[in-house]
Amino acid sequence: MVFERIVFRSSKTNRYSVTALTAAILSRLSIDVLEAKSLEEILQLPVAGTVVAYSFMSFDFEQVATEIDVLSRSGYTVITGGPHASANPRQLLEVGAHYVFIGDGEQNIVHFLSQSQLPEEKIYDGISERVNLDDFPAVCEQKKLFMPIEISRGCSFSCGYCQTPRLAGKIVRHRSIDAIVEAQKTMVKHGKTVARFITPNAFGYGSKNGVTPNPEVIDELLYKVKVAGAKEIYFGTFPSDVRPESVTPEVLKVIKKYVNHDYIVIGAQSGSNRILKMIQRGHTVEQVEQALEVLAEQGFYAKVDFIFGFPFETREDVEETFKFIERIVKRYHAKIHAHTFMPLPGTPLWDVGPGQLKDFHYKFLGRLAAQGILDGYWLKQQTLAQKVAKLAIKDVAGKLPSINSVE
Repeated sequence: MVFERIVFRSSKTNRYSVTALTAAILSRLSIDVLEAKSLEEILQLPVAGTVVAYSFMSFDFEQVATEIDVLSRSGYTVITGGPHASANPRQLLEVGAHYVFIGDGEQNIVHFLSQSQLPEEKIYDGISERVNLDDFPAVCEQKKLFMPIEISRGCSFSCGYCQTPRLAGKIVRHRSIDAIVEAQKTMVKHGKTVARFITPNAFGYGSKNGVTPNPEVIDELLYKVKVAGAKEIYFGTFPSDVRPESVTPEVLKVIKKYVNHDYIVIGAQSGSNRILKMIQRGHTVEQVEQALEVLAEQGFYAKVDFIFGFPFETREDVEETFKFIERIVKRYHAKIHAHTFMPLPGTPLWDVGPGQLKDFHYKFLGRLAAQGILDGYWLKQQTLAQKVAKLAIKDVAGKLPSINSVE
């Protein structure tokens, strides 16, 4: 192999991807896998035989680009992946990255590291050829890297603000129950007895479309995870949120037997049907309320996600959302999780401009926060939205598969 070691530039936002990629690499190759929390740590490593890897979100682009420039000028080989790289691979090459990985990264990074000489191809396509989740471990026992177990990847919806279906594909793939249980057993062996999961829609696990619940499969999954030694199970909470149309009495009766929480995280995003249609959410306000009604009947309450500051929303749209929130807080004791819209590269809404909160947003959200029924990083995200808006340029990857392609 050309490389003796790979070092991941770790951050607060890429822990899950670094764990998954490290697990994939060490399951196939004998190579040193390191993590660095700063550029200075990387620069202490020898240039020869070292490849530096970045997996990052769009709002980290400026810092990543600066570090890539330093590393490439110093002679290091630099590779990149993740949501932003998948949306704008050419942009990463222009700022000095030597290779870019788009889409699923496990198989391609193993292939890249196993070659006996540096390849000529600069962009590795993990979009046209998706990985089977069971082909790679969900956790990395060698490095004792554990995280919520990824049980599904991909999303069949096309929400205009979301990079997930572009990064992970529109065909939902599920990790098998046997593989999930093995990962849980490994974690329990190391004293990790809390079971959490990563999935775009928890109640869609085991279904063909990732939406319509399969209660029998979910029952089997949670039962076997518990038997594997999990003392606490969290299913339908971050990072395994739930779409409103997937909430049914049957699936709630199943999870109620196993979970250690009395709430479910629901993605609503707006209380205006006009906005929901514009952002291609695929559900209505009425379906959100119906989901909350079913939750209440089964003894759960909801933590509901909303996005504020869409550049194309009207004051009427905002007032509809405010009134909807007031209703579900009063009627269902819902809690609210607030976001500010960010125009992420590679998404249909990349070019509409950054989310901007008005005085009436601050007044309403501030009142909810004072009442203890609102949380979220909406204030910080408004600043991040300004940064991301400057970077939202169209992908120019030529004949490469588009990140927006339907799979």
